[in-house]
Formats: sequence, C-alpha cells, structure tokens
Amino acid sequence: MGEEGELAAEKHVRYIVTAEKKKDSFEWLVMEHLRASGAYWGLTTLDLLHKLHAVDAAEVVDWIMSCYHPESGGFGGNVGHDPHVLYTLSAVQVLCLFDRLDVLDADKIADCILLQIFNITGLQNEDGSFSGDIWGEVDTRFSYISICTLSLLHRLHKINVDKAVEYIVSCKNLDGGFGAMPGGESHAGQIFCCVGALAITGSLHHIDRDLLGWWLCERQCRDGGLNGRPEKLADVCYSWWVLSSLIIIDRVHWIDKEKLAKFILNCQDKENGGISDRPDNAVDIYHTYFGVAGLSLMEYPGVKPMDPAYALPLDVVNRIFLTKQQ
Repeated sequence: MGEEGELAAEKHVRYIVTAEKKKDSFEWLVMEHLRASGAYWGLTTLDLLHKLHAVDAAEVVDWIMSCYHPESGGFGGNVGHDPHVLYTLSAVQVLCLFDRLDVLDADKIADCILLQIFNITGLQNEDGSFSGDIWGEVDTRFSYISICTLSLLHRLHKINVDKAVEYIVSCKNLDGGFGAMPGGESHAGQIFCCVGALAITGSLHHIDRDLLGWWLCERQCRDGGLNGRPEKLADVCYSWWVLSSLIIIDRVHWIDKEKLAKFILNCQDKENGGISDRPDNAVDIYHTYFGVAGLSLMEYPGVKPMDPAYALPLDVVNRIFLTKQQ
C-alpha cells in the first residue's frame, strides 16, 4: 500500500476509469444499488485531478438520464431503481460537472422534492424536515440533499427555507454539533450536512463556531487522520466531512493539515491506484474521492479547489451561479 510522499494521481485516474469496466468485481457488485453516487464520486475525482476528459461525456449523460423517473421527477441509484433524493442530487452533480443541466426539467425535480408526485403531501414535512423518498424516512442528510439540489437548480425558493433552517437548528446539540434528528448524537457526517445546508441558505449565524470548531478539531487522531465521533478510528472519508465544516465556519486552522495530508497519502495503493479508509486496507471509489477531496480542501498541489458546501469543484459552482447572474 502507500507510503508518505506524493499523490499518485495518474494511478488513481486509471483506477477510476477501469473500475466501471470490471463488472465481475466485488466492488462493482456491491455498488449496484448506488451507482449514481458512485458516478459522482469517481467523476468528481477525475475533475479534481484535471482528467474529466478521460470519460465520454455524452455516454455518461445518457446513462444518468436512464436513471431518471419522468413520472416523479427523481432519479434512482441505477437503471430501474426507485427514485430517492440522494441519487437525485448525485445525478444533478454529475450533470453539473459536464455543464449539462439543460437536459433536466428543473421545475419537475423541484416539484419532486417539494410536492412528491406519489399523491402524498411532499418530501418537505410540516416541521421543515425532509423525507428521502415515498417511504418517509427523515434525516438531516435529506435536508442538505434537498437544499443543495434545489440551489444548484436555482429553485431554492420553491421550499419553505425558514422552516427547513428551523428544523436543522433543532438538531443542534449542547456540544455544538448536529445529529440526524432532534436529540440524535453529534456525528461529523451529519454536521457537514447541517453546516452545508445552513451555509447554502445564508444561516450560519445559528452556529456556535468556537464550540463546534472545538468538537471538530478533536476528531484528529494521533495518526493525523480524522474520525467521525469520539473513540472511533480515523477514516479517510472524514477528511471531507470534518474539513469542509471547519472551512465553512472558519476554524480549519485548528487542526494539523500536514499530518492529515500524510495520513491520506499513506492510504494510497501506489501500484494499482485508489485510496482506502485507512492504511493497508482495500481501496474503493468512495474513499478515493473523499481522500482527493480532502487534499483539495487543503490546497494540495495539482488538485483543483472544491466548494466546501456544494461538494463540487469550485470552478463548476462558480459557473453555475455566475451563469444565473448573467
């Protein structure tokens, strides 16, 4: 596996490009139900490494649209799978990478999130929370996903933003963090979702930046990596969840970025490409993306900068919102 040193960018690009072709591999099979998110992880990594041209854009867009449910306005995780807000965001983010939001009916997707086309009241509930699909599971992840999707589509005005913010704030804990629901344990992944959603809606004043910043900086372990909650092992994916939140609240200088970068680089497979959750474990697309994304947030040489709230390359986000302003 990897040793301290430089990012093996070319190997990671080759790993991502070839992973989708290995249809008999374990990784391909276990990602069957979330291939839309896998596409987002892999393609965003390619873009961060300046290699998005390594794939056929038209082929990717066609496949993404084959996961679309025109009757509801949402996307499934794969062709023929039921729609869910998570995969809808992944699909929108992939289309953003290729500057192809023009293939979407943005109002239909907004209505899917706001009204839900399955003859129920909507994915936004009366208390401002969001359900992920017609089955009604509520989680602050779905608040972020819905808000991020609608913002990228310039349709945020279609939901009750004040109530959405109110619900997120109700999930804030005494330690400054946020949980999946009111009273839920603080977790770095949920914190990103809540902080990201509050950033997009211009509501960061609800956060105690010092208290939350302290909780987040305590996620750095002795090996330099970050964990998701106390007493857990470090995991490369939290290089994104924790760092992005610290950047948004302007407290990223409270951790040792050099030690974190070394931890991520130690998780590389320098022979075959890919990044694992921790050193000497098996690599996967998910951790490859979050490892490169973490390095991007730390301004690692040769990696494009990312927007910490939208989880997309900064130039992509700027293009989306500058185009709207013009």
